[in-house]
Amino acid sequence: MSGSVNPYKNSDRSKREQVEQMFDTISGEYDGLNRVISFGIDIKWRKKVVKMVAATRPQRILDVATGTGDLAINLAETKAKKIIGLDISVGMLNVGKEKISAKNLDQTIEMVQGDSENLPFEDNYFDAITVAFGIRNFETLEKGLAEILRVLKPGGIFVILETSVPTKTPFKQGYGIYTKTLLPLIGRVFSKDREAYAYLSESASVFPYGEKLNNILRKIGFTHVKDHPQTMGVATIYSASK
Repeated sequence: MSGSVNPYKNSDRSKREQVEQMFDTISGEYDGLNRVISFGIDIKWRKKVVKMVAATRPQRILDVATGTGDLAINLAETKAKKIIGLDISVGMLNVGKEKISAKNLDQTIEMVQGDSENLPFEDNYFDAITVAFGIRNFETLEKGLAEILRVLKPGGIFVILETSVPTKTPFKQGYGIYTKTLLPLIGRVFSKDREAYAYLSESASVFPYGEKLNNILRKIGFTHVKDHPQTMGVATIYSASK
């Protein structure tokens, strides 16, 4: 489970506190380095998430672990009246707010600091909820998913975009080399927080994916759970309902 890996191995702080510290530290470099690490393919994956959400014609959308707001900004294409991007890191949110203002989306998108495992919203509030590359950072995965289920309207859509591990040769071997060798190297060379990128790599490798995550979603209470592997399985889009 994701809870077995923390950003800073020598810290006695909780995973939640460590994640907040980590993203505050790397917020200024995150967008640029993320494009390098993913070779820009994550842009294509986000477009697929937006298409899935747009098909349900939502009026209120919550983007959990929004980071610098990339997906929240993309979700404006759905024509939803209100989009809330929630993240634990003030540093990431501040970068996101600048991007939102530059695109004149301040009236549509609101950035809120908050804990994904204690969402500050009433029951059955959102038509759609998304999480892109964030659920593996939850301190307690099941608690975070239960909170998402609570604030999602009956019939609403929940979409996750998360890294996964290819199962077919030679993609599985290539992915292992990339995540264990190249990704930490990129982090050491370009980031002021080397441990952060080592954590992002390690947490991706141990996080449940595919049918394992499907079963966790079903256990929490989600229905119509499906997984959609992307780019030879290096990422997966999950869709579910309530």
